[in-house]
Amino acid sequence: MSSALALAGVTAVLRDLLNDGIVNHNVSGVLGSTVLVSAVPPDRVVEANGAENAQINLFLYQATPNTGWRNEGLPSRDNSGRNRLTNPPLALNLHYLLSAYSSGDLHGEILLGYAMQLLHETPVLSRDLIRKALIPSPDVGATLPPALRALADSGLDRQIEQIRIVPEYLNTEEISRLWAATLSHYRPTAAYQVSVVLIESTRPARSPLPVLSRGKIDPSTHRDAGVEVHPNLLPTYPCIESIAPESKQVAAELGDKLIVSGHNLDGVAAQYRLLLSNARLGVERELAPEISGSASVTSVQFDLPNDAANIPAGAYAASLQLSKPGEARPRITNVLPVIIAPKITAGIPLSAQLDADGKLTLTPTCTPQVTPNQRVSLILGENEVPAESFTTATSTPSFTFERLPPDKYWVRLRVDGIDSLLVRRSVGEPPSFTGPRIEVQP
Repeated sequence: MSSALALAGVTAVLRDLLNDGIVNHNVSGVLGSTVLVSAVPPDRVVEANGAENAQINLFLYQATPNTGWRNEGLPSRDNSGRNRLTNPPLALNLHYLLSAYSSGDLHGEILLGYAMQLLHETPVLSRDLIRKALIPSPDVGATLPPALRALADSGLDRQIEQIRIVPEYLNTEEISRLWAATLSHYRPTAAYQVSVVLIESTRPARSPLPVLSRGKIDPSTHRDAGVEVHPNLLPTYPCIESIAPESKQVAAELGDKLIVSGHNLDGVAAQYRLLLSNARLGVERELAPEISGSASVTSVQFDLPNDAANIPAGAYAASLQLSKPGEARPRITNVLPVIIAPKITAGIPLSAQLDADGKLTLTPTCTPQVTPNQRVSLILGENEVPAESFTTATSTPSFTFERLPPDKYWVRLRVDGIDSLLVRRSVGEPPSFTGPRIEVQP
């Protein structure tokens, strides 16, 4: 496959092809002047002493996806997001304008005719032609500009598809719009499509080994067991259906016990791992081992550490890793969300008085710590204000309320859209408010 240098490589090969053809056909002798071959935008074609040089210009005005290759897919990664699985190519069609310039009568038509004949007689850019144009000899390569020397590593001659040159019809309206966009005067022009250029990343990708058998091998018959049939709707692989705190609350707090429920969760004791990931905050944690004796076919339990500095409040993607008896590699289940809520531990008085300006400043103590890249706010009843600016992680953010009516308010801390637990939910009892409450006095 080619690298990102392939677009410039194709243009360089076409320019070299036209230049060699002009020399071989002695076009300069026919016109009586030197013929230049360039690959610049039309507005950069320079006149000399008020007259146009005899010049053929090749301009790449558009690159479009190739419809035949675009279904190869997009670069993909595994569920952790760290390992690349596939490197499908970026397949492009290149669209060129071939224009002829000259101040002499009929010179433009002669130049365009020779150029179109050259491209007609070379419908495919062979690999030898590409190597000749892009990989010069050592003595010549040392004198080339850095950009042209770099094209030798484009890999254009090694890509799977060969590059074809096809005339492209543009009507008068399309041609006029293109020339108007380049802020240039129209010259004799032909359009071509060059395809396909395959640009592929060189990043290493993981590729699974081929399947040798379906199931375990019978030692007597030396045949595999084949596909196992389970007459139910339950998955045959480890699968989790819920992750909830033992408190039955809608979110977990640091220090809570997490109960992971699902199917086929029986594994080797002390080898369970609960993997937590918050991509926005860049946090990844591994809870291990499980609570001793808690693992069964349908559930396993973990303690959520009271680590206020390293487990911020937020929404986490969680998966369970377990090792099955007799298997060398651990298995990882599907991913479910886990919500870790902030908690107000102190700093909210039973009553507070507004100052002379009608403001009230509160500095609650919370766990876990809040970080500068989190959205932090305090809510009194229905009144929400953001935290005052802070630059380092803190457990004591400050909040200032203005024009707050005197009343009694339940207090909630909101971090990244997740509220501290204000409602107590117990089995057999109706929900009720709990947590800090403040009376604001005038």
